[in-house]
Amino acid sequence: MKTNLASSILIAAAILCAAMPAFGQFPAESTIPRAKRHPRRIASAPTTPAPKTADGKPDLSGVWGYSGYTSDIAKDYDVGEVPMTPLGEKLFTERQANNGVEDPEARCLPTGVPRRDPYPSKIIQLPNLVVILFEGNLHSFRQIFLDRKEHPADLNPTWWGDSIGHWEGDQLVVDTVGFNGKTWLDLAGHPASDQLHVIERYSRPDLGHLKWEITSEDPVMYTRPWKVTEITPLLASGDLIEYVCTENERDSRHLDAIDELQKAAGKSK
Repeated sequence: MKTNLASSILIAAAILCAAMPAFGQFPAESTIPRAKRHPRRIASAPTTPAPKTADGKPDLSGVWGYSGYTSDIAKDYDVGEVPMTPLGEKLFTERQANNGVEDPEARCLPTGVPRRDPYPSKIIQLPNLVVILFEGNLHSFRQIFLDRKEHPADLNPTWWGDSIGHWEGDQLVVDTVGFNGKTWLDLAGHPASDQLHVIERYSRPDLGHLKWEITSEDPVMYTRPWKVTEITPLLASGDLIEYVCTENERDSRHLDAIDELQKAAGKSK
């Protein structure tokens, strides 16, 4: 009887999964040998010289598109190369096995840093502040403060953390801490804790491309810092449009149902 119940529950879960849109790529690219991967094409963009601000800094302003790391931030790594701790490996493996049913972003919660959804973002660059507007998810924003050198001593943990930046030559270096430990690094389920520390280096090698180097350090989930470099194309025409994740949202109820079914199946064994 228990076996039949478990089978029925899993069949029901499979039906629900089939009715849902794919939130991400399962299995993740970084769990598949490189020779068997099929990367998505990135849009072409102009390679003329990048603009400068009045003070001679690279102007990072613009609307930036899809860079290919939404599903798996570790897609440039081969199988087993991401330096996860036992806890990090356990969480990632569980999320891969259940197709990310507990993904906070799929429930319209913030993506956090450095995760990106597949929608455009817009950088607004001021002398003492850089603001990043996100079309997707919560139609949200992030602030990078250039007018202070240290994080507050009494940080209130948040989804986006506290970001301070400074220029090193033609690179904007951004240091972010103060996370709440609830974010995933991507749709694939690479985990993060409240000890996450992210260093980003933004540069603009030409008009049409934003280079984004990300170093993630999290001693709870990873044995050492690890780096990813994303190249994002400029969207030369158009702008961000309104996107409200919770408007006519129909997916989270299916995710919740699958989660409950999977838990019930585990108890019935």
